[in-house]
Amino acid sequence: MLTIPTGSLREQQHPLVHRLADCIESNWQQYLDLSPYQLPDELGYVEGRLEGEKLTIENRCYQTPQFRKMHLELAKIGKKLDILHCVMFPRPEYALPIFGCDLVGGKGRISAAIADLSPVNSDRILPNAYRHQIKELPVHQFKEHRPLPDWADIFSEFCLFIRPNSLEEEDKFFSWGDELLKIHCSYAADTLPASPEQQAEILAGQHYYCTKQQQNDKTRRVLEKAFGVEWAERYMTSVLFDLPT
Repeated sequence: MLTIPTGSLREQQHPLVHRLADCIESNWQQYLDLSPYQLPDELGYVEGRLEGEKLTIENRCYQTPQFRKMHLELAKIGKKLDILHCVMFPRPEYALPIFGCDLVGGKGRISAAIADLSPVNSDRILPNAYRHQIKELPVHQFKEHRPLPDWADIFSEFCLFIRPNSLEEEDKFFSWGDELLKIHCSYAADTLPASPEQQAEILAGQHYYCTKQQQNDKTRRVLEKAFGVEWAERYMTSVLFDLPT
């Protein structure tokens, strides 16, 4: 079993970022057979400046027989912003959705929290095995749901995008993300390769997902301000949302 290193940027971040990062890696270790995934040179750990504040980015990446890339990114901008970004890209040989989760926090509170299992089939509907398990989960109530961006047709009907208004709501979001991840990892560990026809559909779905995510202007603008346009484009297309081959 691959040993995930302890101690990282998360220890300086919002408690929910820290807890969720630990939770993600714990589930990965429990359910999946991890091995390292090699990121492009010099992009695993990055430091820069943004509007006078230090910007730090820490990336951890793994792969498994079912997943070509499992990416956990933590970022911190001085005392202004704490970010968690996680995506699990299945290999095209497996008919699995894409798990994604993001947290954005500032001034001691989380301003945005999103978690989803995004389908990659042509009808944009999760497999029944997922739908049945998700529908059995406790239904959490949140006061403030956030609207999805215009490009976000990649998400499922179960996508949760909120601004937590209390510690209780942060705990509810944590539980939701943890449950989605457990469902996903346990299902993936037992899944069998898809047919060649399915694989073509899966590959097209992942391309569509990555192309849409690359339209996230907020992320791109932050990276461009800190590192320049060319660097931001390379990071968006080779680290965050690289297209499967």
